[in-house]
Amino acid sequence: MISSDLAIILPEIVIAIYAMLALVGCVYTGKDALAPTLVWLTAGLFALVAIWIATSGGGTATAFGGMFIDDGFARFAKVMLLVSAAAVLVMSQDYMQRRGILKFEYPILIALAAVGMMVMVSAGDLMALYMGLELQSLALYVVASLRRDSAVSTEAGLKYFVLGALSSGLLLYGASLTYGFAGTTLFSGIIEAAGEGQTSLGLLFGLVFLSAGLAFKVSAVPFHMWTPDVYEGSPTPVTAFFATAPKVAAMGLFARLLFEAFGGVTGDWQQILAFLSVLSMFLGGIAAIGQTNIKRLMAYSSIAHMGYALMGLAAGTQFGVQAMLIYMAIYVTMNVGTFAFILSMERDGQPVTDIASLNMFSRVEPGRAFAMLILLFSLAGVPPLVGFFGKLYVLRAAYDGGLVWLAIAGVIASVIGAFYYLRIVYFMYFGEERDDTLDRGVSPVLWGFLALSAFAMVAGVVNLFGIEAAAAAAAATLVQ
Repeated sequence: MISSDLAIILPEIVIAIYAMLALVGCVYTGKDALAPTLVWLTAGLFALVAIWIATSGGGTATAFGGMFIDDGFARFAKVMLLVSAAAVLVMSQDYMQRRGILKFEYPILIALAAVGMMVMVSAGDLMALYMGLELQSLALYVVASLRRDSAVSTEAGLKYFVLGALSSGLLLYGASLTYGFAGTTLFSGIIEAAGEGQTSLGLLFGLVFLSAGLAFKVSAVPFHMWTPDVYEGSPTPVTAFFATAPKVAAMGLFARLLFEAFGGVTGDWQQILAFLSVLSMFLGGIAAIGQTNIKRLMAYSSIAHMGYALMGLAAGTQFGVQAMLIYMAIYVTMNVGTFAFILSMERDGQPVTDIASLNMFSRVEPGRAFAMLILLFSLAGVPPLVGFFGKLYVLRAAYDGGLVWLAIAGVIASVIGAFYYLRIVYFMYFGEERDDTLDRGVSPVLWGFLALSAFAMVAGVVNLFGIEAAAAAAAATLVQ
């Protein structure tokens, strides 16, 4: 029995063992001298494990008495988060090495965070949920403050840690209430205790506290306060990581908890999610308008985008889950390309994050400016780019789920959000002439990710690279 359980959780075991061996190896050898090699090794391992999971066949299997679930939904989310983590690692290597902040701990912490995220999306029990969440969170607290000699980076890590501890407390309180009233920590047992259509007040309070804890992890309003400061203060490659893989894991965990543990009382949590969604879309969109730092702008952008993804979940339907998965896949692809561009923004070899520095950038680097224009249009949801179809899916899911008012609010928020993306395009093509333009040239790796991401936004219009069918199959395994 144990051997079959271990076979189900083998991808997580492989990455965990690799992280521990790498840690021991680096401590007893040249330490940071091995860091560049370790980054490539970790990214390669992530890619191999992603291929392994994607080709491991269908079906649903559970391990450790239902605490760990391996199904189509978990596999889809794991492939997405592993590929995005590998991409960010590869993008970050040159940037961090040139600034002397590439420590051997960085890829190891990312590997441990990835294990936590994989456990999160496969959790079938409140204890497994919390273990995965904390493993991911503890690793991320450290990488946020990786630049130890920078007060801003240290502050970012500390803010993230303090507010993260608060969210963990809310989550644990919700889990203890749920356990007290359901008599079990297994999702399969909670859904039976919750019943169909009506449930006890204690379980509802548990659901509210669990939702609040997870809303913090996806940076949904009003639990978003850490996001702008942590995005701005963290080293830019770490910010790129925060904006991709952890968001996928948190949304995957949110969906699994709601449908597998509280699937019988959709009407009760639908209102919570709709409320979080509409607040996130509007606050993210309006607050981003006044930003002058591109990393803070991307923080508010991510808050707004999580609002759209939550709209899909709020529908409470299989199509809603499918729409959310499609939206997250498109969002991650756009963010990888956008952060490849932000990582390449330099003046005299020093990183620049001021949006005004992009004035007339199209004259200096027309190719990079055009690729960024495509990504910004896609982020804004301008047709016929892929980002438009991501928004169309979640809006349709909300409309089909009876949340017409939420779909209308989403359209209005999308129009507001377009302004701050188009403002960057305006700077790049029609801004004032500047003497202190950004450096020409960019590392081939960053240029490759930027170009590939922009190409995907155009070419993906044909059939979304098959993501639509994969997301439909993944959603069907979750919502039965």
